[in-house]
Amino acid sequence: MRIDPYILAFSFVTVAATVFMGFWTARRSKTASDFFVAGRSVSVGWNASAISGEYLSAASFMGIAGMVMSSGYDALWYPVCYACGYLFLLLFIAGPLRRFGAYTIPDFAEGRFDSPLFRKIAVCFVLFIGFFYTMPQMKGAGTTLAYIFPGLPYWAGVVLVGAVITLNVALGGMKGITLVQAVQYWAKMFAISVPIFVLMAVYGDYGRQLNYAGIKKSESTGLQQSIPGLREFPMMAAGGTNEAILLYGELANRKIANAPQKQTGLVTDPSDLFNVTGSRGEVFAKLESYLRTNGIGFVLEQGGELRVVPIEQSKQALVVAGNQIVRKPLPEKAPADATWLAPFGPLTTKAAKAAKLSAEEAKPYSLLYTYSLIIALVCGTAGLPHILVRFYTNPDGVAAKRTTMWVMILIGIFYVFPPVFGVMGRNLFPELYNGIGAKGTDKIVLELPRLLNAKYAPLGSILSGITCAGAFAAFMSTFSGLLVSMTGAMAHDVYGRMLRPKSTPNERLRMFKVFAVVLGGVAMLLGSFVEPLEINFMVGQAFAIAAASYFPLLFMAVWWRRLTMKGAATGMLFGGLSAVVAISLTSFSVLALAPGRSGELFAVFKPLNTFWAGHPLLRILCEQPALWAVPLAIGLMIVVSKLTRGEIPADIRMKMLVLHAPEKLGLKQEYIQDHQPGH
Repeated sequence: MRIDPYILAFSFVTVAATVFMGFWTARRSKTASDFFVAGRSVSVGWNASAISGEYLSAASFMGIAGMVMSSGYDALWYPVCYACGYLFLLLFIAGPLRRFGAYTIPDFAEGRFDSPLFRKIAVCFVLFIGFFYTMPQMKGAGTTLAYIFPGLPYWAGVVLVGAVITLNVALGGMKGITLVQAVQYWAKMFAISVPIFVLMAVYGDYGRQLNYAGIKKSESTGLQQSIPGLREFPMMAAGGTNEAILLYGELANRKIANAPQKQTGLVTDPSDLFNVTGSRGEVFAKLESYLRTNGIGFVLEQGGELRVVPIEQSKQALVVAGNQIVRKPLPEKAPADATWLAPFGPLTTKAAKAAKLSAEEAKPYSLLYTYSLIIALVCGTAGLPHILVRFYTNPDGVAAKRTTMWVMILIGIFYVFPPVFGVMGRNLFPELYNGIGAKGTDKIVLELPRLLNAKYAPLGSILSGITCAGAFAAFMSTFSGLLVSMTGAMAHDVYGRMLRPKSTPNERLRMFKVFAVVLGGVAMLLGSFVEPLEINFMVGQAFAIAAASYFPLLFMAVWWRRLTMKGAATGMLFGGLSAVVAISLTSFSVLALAPGRSGELFAVFKPLNTFWAGHPLLRILCEQPALWAVPLAIGLMIVVSKLTRGEIPADIRMKMLVLHAPEKLGLKQEYIQDHQPGH
């Protein structure tokens, strides 16, 4: 429980470099355009790196690995859909949004519908999405600081990191953080990839790690399968004969490889093993159940050999002991291999399990959860205000589309690595299953490299220091972008356009700094209460709110000219607010079960857990509301717009031309121009 000097040094260098770059670029941020849209002069390469750095948050760097370890392969929907969301942006939103030429999304909302009222509605959702997204970043900050300084309270890490980021944003605005975020993307890429390559070189590649989880068995030993041999198997295995267990391994190989459709029921007669069908995971589970009925189990060792063990030792994980890889029992909280590897694992079946439904009854609920999660992540990416505002920093729409393409490439490469941490963590560091909050699986990226110290000290500490530096870069860059987005909305939209329309640029810049401090303080306060929630889970909720509010607004406003202000406002309000309420109810009920002050604060919501257990469908629809909230928002926009068709803006044809016509035609106009009073 001592402070590791290598980890502390790498983390300190990252923070110091971030603060230095913030001060250095602050001297170049002079105008309102610099603070809000970086002077609209960011090149494609720099902007793609900056957007990637901002987008790859604590959820991407720490949360995906932690969720893969805790929930299995259901969690892979997160990185896949995080990247796919940019395809939606590329095809439908990035170019038109930049051609309109605003500072913020509320700017676009007012300009598209000629409605100052709509600006006020849009500002509310910038704050809703922003605060929901800052909470997981604060969880990442608290977890990392608690790891670097053992014994440090979780809230202290939240406050310390939050204060540094708030200072950076207040100093330089958008121009100040663009360089920081671009550099931090490459720092995160280095920090997530290099330790993985070293760990795989020492403990085995990704395929071998999956072997240990039971997805594949050892190669054929040349033994012939036969029913008589199989019938003798229990006696031989009980006597410790490895030949019989290897025979079982071969049979498992053949049955899993040729498994067709599904069949229910456990195997009690060994001859029935030849008739077992189902998915790979189901067949393996049934074969394993046969062993269990005979009081035996097996473990798969480093060379791919199976070893007979008593049943109580068969739930195993890998740990390092000298030059050998041996096993020790997984904690009770860890899901079994067959469950962890299943298409519908702990993540999507938790509502059904709480309702004590069977595996067959749970599948429709799991499928519903999965579809809703996909919609939230893909559409939510196209509705995140702190990402969308970055397209206004490009010189034109063509540059915005090229930037989006490069972002897809950069983040796609990054997302190859976090799941590997999750798989290796399950095998090599199962102790984290017993941890909660900042001591749980969310810190596997930080902890795993230190295993190397057993053989190659201090290499493990150095690599762990690198991953800690990457974690700092992750939550600092994303929190910076979120804070700029929220602060810009308050300083430009609320103060500069609503409260003081005639304010000077200097007055608005001063208010930018004030709002940065205020909003940063609120984010730190909220972040101190969410320690029990998983980082990735919280980010998914922020995406669901964005998918139900900003995505319908942008998609419909850009592509349907008959959309009216009342239609857009009605859909955005009902879709977005209903998602906020539904998500809050499920989150509060989870926090009510947590130990400590979080459980005490949300204790009033504890009875909801009993309600969810009796109504698993309602829990899924509240926890993942995108499946119904997005169609609700779009449907209301269409219906109300048709009822108010007489209120379509008179210049809508010109606005649609500005949104879609190539820049070469000379129709592009900057909605917000620096020389105009009040802007």
